[in-house]
Amino acid sequence: MELTVRYFAGARAAAGRAEESVPAGRSLDELLDDLASRHGEHLAVVLGAASFLVDGVACHDRRASLPAGVTVDVLPPFAGG
Repeated sequence: MELTVRYFAGARAAAGRAEESVPAGRSLDELLDDLASRHGEHLAVVLGAASFLVDGVACHDRRASLPAGVTVDVLPPFAGG
């Protein structure tokens, strides 16, 4: 039972990959702690400033369980216009 994490822009660079599959059933906060542990301090900093979409919808409850099969998009702040 897994979910997909997709990284964009600076998050992709910090994670060293465009996406990965991870175990489902955890909250977004728990997932982010795991990702930071796996990929290091640079990603932890990016995650601290990023916003997150769960199946294309902004995640407002970071303590809700993420079910299997969803996609979590990691969107760091973007510059430009």
